[in-house]
Amino acid sequence: MLVAVLSGVACAAGGGHADSGVLLKDFLYRVLNFGIVVAILVYFLSKPLKKGLAGRSEDIEKALVEAKQAKEAAEAKFAEYDRKLDQATEEIAEISDAIRREGELEKQKIIANAKEMAAKIEKDAEKAAELEVAKARTELQREAVQLAVDLAENMLKKNFTKDDDARLIDEYMQKVGDLH
Repeated sequence: MLVAVLSGVACAAGGGHADSGVLLKDFLYRVLNFGIVVAILVYFLSKPLKKGLAGRSEDIEKALVEAKQAKEAAEAKFAEYDRKLDQATEEIAEISDAIRREGELEKQKIIANAKEMAAKIEKDAEKAAELEVAKARTELQREAVQLAVDLAENMLKKNFTKDDDARLIDEYMQKVGDLH
């Protein structure tokens, strides 16, 4: 129908000077040639074109399947990395808590050791002070004894006579004789 309409338009545009039968005949030959060329092209190109389009469709479907698989793999990787990140965050929190606990225990140990050392130093200082006091007492007693001896010696030198010396020797001899 389109061919008939177009042929009428072509004849009308021709101006009507030429023989309309010749024009129509020429036009019909051209339409027939065009139809034959289209039929040959359709006959020879339809199978390769169908195969090409089918192959392209298959390629597109494969690409879609591969893209879907890649998307699923990427989502799985993302989920795995997200899980690992969550685990790492938990491990970091646990390690941080463990370090804090260890630090607190170490702090308590250091404080306990410091208190123990302070008590030991205090005891050692008390013992040293007691030793110094005892040493000073001993020294004072020795000096007092020495002073007493010196004083007694001086008093004896002043107050002791030869008669007292003879009397002491006699008393001593008498006591030794009574014992034997």
